[in-house]
Amino acid sequence: MAETLLFLSSGLFLGWSLGANDAANVFGTAVGTRMVRFGTAAAIAGVFVILGAVLQGAGTSHGLGRLGQVDAMAGAFMVALSAAMTVYWMTKAAIPVSISQAVVGAICGWNVFSARPTDLTVLSRIATTWVAAPILGALFCVIIHVCVLTLLRITKPHMLRVDLFTRWGLIVAGAFGAFSLGANNIGNVMGVFVPTSPFEDSIILGITITSAQKLFLLGGVSIAVGIATYSRQVMETVGSNLLSVSPLGAFSVVLAQGLVLSFFASRELSLWFVSMGLPEIPLVPVSSSQAVVGAIMGIACLKGRAGLRQVQWRVLGGIAGGWISTPILAGLVCFFALFVLQNVFGLRVHS
Repeated sequence: MAETLLFLSSGLFLGWSLGANDAANVFGTAVGTRMVRFGTAAAIAGVFVILGAVLQGAGTSHGLGRLGQVDAMAGAFMVALSAAMTVYWMTKAAIPVSISQAVVGAICGWNVFSARPTDLTVLSRIATTWVAAPILGALFCVIIHVCVLTLLRITKPHMLRVDLFTRWGLIVAGAFGAFSLGANNIGNVMGVFVPTSPFEDSIILGITITSAQKLFLLGGVSIAVGIATYSRQVMETVGSNLLSVSPLGAFSVVLAQGLVLSFFASRELSLWFVSMGLPEIPLVPVSSSQAVVGAIMGIACLKGRAGLRQVQWRVLGGIAGGWISTPILAGLVCFFALFVLQNVFGLRVHS
C-alpha cells in the first residue's frame, strides 16, 4: 500500500499543479476585476471541481487512454510527475499553460521510451482541440456578451442591480466552470492511473463507487488544494495582465470557459452529434487556460481596434510560447526520467 501511495503521489502533485495553474482560470477574470474575493473563489472552485471530477470525469480519461495505454504503475508515476514538474516550472514563471498538453507530451515520451506506437490519428484529434478551445472560447464569449449587453439595453436596470447580478453571475458561472474543469481535466490528473488502479469497486448505501471514481476523488481534492494554496499569481496574469475587462466581460469569459470544457467532456453531446450525422466530439481534456485566453481575445475583438490595442501582446506571446514548449518539454523530461527510473532504480516502467 505504501508503494501504491508513493506512485500515486505524482498524480496528486499534478492535480495540485493543475489547481495552481489551469484551475485558477475559472475565477481569474472575476478576481482580476475585484468582483469576487480570492478566498471565496478558491472555496467555491474547490468544492465544484471535486464534484465534477467524481460525477462526470470518466469520459476524458478514456480519451487519453487511446493515445497511450501506460501499463505499469512506475511508468504512470513518471508520466504524471513529468507533466506536473513542467507545469510547476511554468507556474513559477506566472505563465498559464495547458495541463492537457503537458500530459499528452509526457505520454508521447513514454510511448517513445517503451517503443509503443503513438496513434497519430488520436494525437491529431487531441491537437485539434488545442486550436478549437480558444476559438470556441472566443465565439461563445462574443455570443454571451452580446446577449448580456442587449438584455441590459432593453431592460435598463439600475446600476446597483447590475452590480448585484454581475457578482452573483460570476459566482454561478465560476461554480459551473469549476464543475466543468473537474469533469474535463481529471483525465489529465488520474487518467494514466486508471488501467493500473490499486482500488476496488465498493457499494455504499446501494450506490456503486468505482475504482476510477476513487482515483478521481483523490485527484479532485489535490486540485482543490492547488487552487487554495498557489493560484493567486496566475489568476492575476489571466484576470488583469492580458487585457483589462469589465465585470460583465468577466462574467462572459467565465461562462464561455465553462461551456468549452463541458463541450469536450459530455458523452451525451458527443452521441447526439453522431446521431445527427456530425463528427464525434473528441472527449479529451482541454485547457481552461486556452479557453479563457480565447474568451478574453473575443472580448477584445468585440471592441474592435480599440480593444485590440489594449491587449498586452507581449503577455499573449509569452502565453503562446508556453503552449508550444509545454508538450515538448514534458515529453523530453518523461523520456529521460523513465531511463533513470528503469536503469538506475531498476523499476519496471512498461510491460
